[in-house]
Amino acid sequence: MAPSVTKALARSLAILLLGLATWAFVVEPASLRVQPYSITIPEWPHHLNGITIAVLADLHTGSPFNGVQKLREIVARTNSAHCDIVLLAGDLVVQGVVARTLVSPEESAEILKDLSAPLGVYAVLGNHDWWLDADRVRKALERVHIPVLEDEALELRRGEGSLWLAGISDFWEGAHNVQLALEKIPPQVPIIAFTHNPDVFPEIPSRVAFTIAGHTHGGQVRVPIIGRPVVPSQYGERFAAGHIVEGGRHMFVSTGLGTSILPVRFRVPPEISILTVKS
Repeated sequence: MAPSVTKALARSLAILLLGLATWAFVVEPASLRVQPYSITIPEWPHHLNGITIAVLADLHTGSPFNGVQKLREIVARTNSAHCDIVLLAGDLVVQGVVARTLVSPEESAEILKDLSAPLGVYAVLGNHDWWLDADRVRKALERVHIPVLEDEALELRRGEGSLWLAGISDFWEGAHNVQLALEKIPPQVPIIAFTHNPDVFPEIPSRVAFTIAGHTHGGQVRVPIIGRPVVPSQYGERFAAGHIVEGGRHMFVSTGLGTSILPVRFRVPPEISILTVKS
């Protein structure tokens, strides 16, 4: 091969690698999309047909490209979706990662207090919240009237019917006592459970119609053919992202909004997940 051709190929390869690196470390992590999903659950009750849920997972406020201004944009775009429920699925903060900026949970909560939904805004804690200070993060959210459901449940009324919302604490750092979370819920009623880490899903009983989680970030990187090289789950890609159905039980895992460990996203853009649940 002629030296000039070799140099041209090397130059083209360098440009391609630079472009991919810029996309993965700057463009995509800094982006934000509102992504709708239609979730069909055969046993879903008629009075809840079409209920909408906004899932904000892994905000990691303070991670690269995820400062307070980005959080304000997330709140505004979530409110513009006019969902029935907003769920904060853990990891409000970021702790012990590359290139983070300290944003206190109190400062983040002051922005999150503007979230609005007819059936309410609710939260669970994630492993980063525990690593910082779980009690502090919980108090920050509750101070702005966002209930934190850690292995507990409450009833939500919609028209003439109702559903129960159960929050399950983090699989790694919390008690994740599923039985405790469900114990006061009457039999034969619709239940939505939400938690941070989807690895708790095998413990969720069939009486729970739908489970929602985050934590995985969808692996942050999804390579064509290869898939997701790293997923923070003991089940690998099994619970990495999206709508999962196992044994008649349904779960949705959001790919989240921030980054952790490395500030990189490739083909897994940050998203506000908007779920429309129907039978």
